[in-house]
Amino acid sequence: MKLILKKPVAALGEPDDVVEVKAGYGRNYLIPQGFAYMASPANVRRLEEERKQAEERSRRSYLEARRRAAQLSGLSLTFHARASDDGKLFGSVTPADIADRANEGGLDFELERRSIVLDDPVKTLGVFTVPVKLHQEVEAEIEVRVEREDT
Repeated sequence: MKLILKKPVAALGEPDDVVEVKAGYGRNYLIPQGFAYMASPANVRRLEEERKQAEERSRRSYLEARRRAAQLSGLSLTFHARASDDGKLFGSVTPADIADRANEGGLDFELERRSIVLDDPVKTLGVFTVPVKLHQEVEAEIEVRVEREDT
């Protein structure tokens, strides 16, 4: 009996896999439990069409991320903050601050703060390279300069 899996099944396969199982296992367990459905010719065609659409969406998403990365490359953001004599900030520069400043800079897309990969907020004066993850396979870097605020 051929089935298409809806959910992962140990030692059998992952979702959208077409698997061959014994009729009793499929009819009495997999289908009633919602793990699989029949692999009729119409269902197999629909599955293939969904896979093609998903691949096309993924390709478009990747290309858009590459375009955005090209726009972000070379971007330098400058922050002015109050700091102590030894260079420690009274406060910090967070991913939200970086995203807000980048969005003010005239990007043609909205940079989200959660795409900025910053383990800890910037708490000292200096120049930092901050990675921005735009897609699973695409990452750009922004230069962040933190300078002492003139008072």
